[in-house]
Amino acid sequence: ITLVAVLWDAMELTERFTFNPKEGIDNPAMVTADDTEAASKPSPRVCVLKKEEGETFGFRLRVERGQQGHIIRQLDSLGVAERSGLKDGDRLLEVNEMFVDNVEHMEVSGSHLCFLVLDKKAYEQAVSEGCDLRELAKASRGEGWRPPRLCHITRDAPGLGLNIQPVDGEKGKFTVSSVKGGAAERAGVKKGDRLIWIDGAMVSELTHSAISKMVKKRNNHMTVLVIDSDSEKSYARRKMPILPAMADAENMPYRPRRLHLVMGPEGYGFLLRQEKTGTGRSVHMVTEVDKDSPAELGRVKEGEMLLEVNGESTESLSHNQVVGKIRQSGKQVTLTTMPPQGQDFYTKLGLSPLLFCVDVTSGNPEEQKEIPVTPKPALPPVEPQEDVQINPNVRRCIVERGCAGFGFHLGCVQQKPGTFISQVAAGGPGEMSGLLQGDVVVEVNGQNVEKESVEDVILHVKREGDTLSVLVVDQKGYDWLKKNGKQITVNKLAPISEVEENVSCAAEPPALKSRSSYSVDGH
Repeated sequence: ITLVAVLWDAMELTERFTFNPKEGIDNPAMVTADDTEAASKPSPRVCVLKKEEGETFGFRLRVERGQQGHIIRQLDSLGVAERSGLKDGDRLLEVNEMFVDNVEHMEVSGSHLCFLVLDKKAYEQAVSEGCDLRELAKASRGEGWRPPRLCHITRDAPGLGLNIQPVDGEKGKFTVSSVKGGAAERAGVKKGDRLIWIDGAMVSELTHSAISKMVKKRNNHMTVLVIDSDSEKSYARRKMPILPAMADAENMPYRPRRLHLVMGPEGYGFLLRQEKTGTGRSVHMVTEVDKDSPAELGRVKEGEMLLEVNGESTESLSHNQVVGKIRQSGKQVTLTTMPPQGQDFYTKLGLSPLLFCVDVTSGNPEEQKEIPVTPKPALPPVEPQEDVQINPNVRRCIVERGCAGFGFHLGCVQQKPGTFISQVAAGGPGEMSGLLQGDVVVEVNGQNVEKESVEDVILHVKREGDTLSVLVVDQKGYDWLKKNGKQITVNKLAPISEVEENVSCAAEPPALKSRSSYSVDGH
């Protein structure tokens, strides 16, 4: 009887409930326990940023003292970032499906980017609850998701071994099938794959006949971006484009190699020259590698281009700037190299080769292996070993304000002392004075600012008039000086003759011996 009464009361409550359209699903009577739990779980969101030539993304990415994560700040009103849905205070979890929350230093580049972000409140909630942010990001893609694949197909006697057909009822979509044992299958193309991109062209913008003509014109090789149909649905659900930067690229030729070198008693044992290609482009070339040197053991090859020093691109750097980056590395350096043919290959595809690096381990040549690595926005600095003494690059730079300012930007890193130079404008007053990206700022016009916030340091800079005196030191040198309890002064600058030995044990070309960029006063 009691049970019947309870059921009857429940039925009466149900019958008496009247849906209020003004309250809708927010009416407490319509919220179940599962809904409440789902609503309280931090939910990342996707923001797609695409800028046109001459445009900027219109935001700043910062790491702030006392705050966790990479923080979106200073969004331009109606700019690319704001239109994409980014908000001030958002925390960046992924860039093009690469997890970056645990990356200490980061640069964001490219014209088309997909960000996965959490708002400030959701991020702090996830951290306080001990949530695995990497797993949270993965979960947003759904089960069974697999990344797209870049497949480089080299024609054999029977041909490319590829058949492309339009998908019925879906305009701009094409499916591919490969001949068993043929060139396409060997390159990684699978039956039923969706074709996204072919030799730099998005197939959604092409007709079937145009694609067929493209394939027929490819006499020797062709590069395609493909994805399985289930994973394609994951991108459609999240309203994300499928980009080459997101792809698995194990079969791509000319993959750049990241090489880790430890300096020997006579230097690294290689020469570097700046040369111009047939197209007029300036590149940094390895011209000589000494036998049995650290460079040879580290698999540096003559005739290859130097693309990065410690994860920083050399494309816009002068010869002296590149040499300076190597010298500042102390006893170890990471170089990214690639044959010149590789640059031509990626240029034709409209892709950056740095997306497809492999990491080469150190040791004896017969023991070395090439390990594919996920491309990173920046390579974390290598911490100096405890038993290695380095020569801190301490400089007092005198910067004269130009028409566009001092020509540099400041930043800070969470839980690290000191404000650092986050960006130096090419050809600006900051670069001319000798400031380098990554330098730690110790003094501004004689006032120590090591313990001040980056906002306070910026105020010091703004109120100091048109001439600025900045005492700076490279990050590794700063860490070493602090660890050993040494005072940071310009007297800690290593002699030029001693520093020059760090690059090569062979005679250096005149351009490599230029001292103008390493003056103590920064003139």
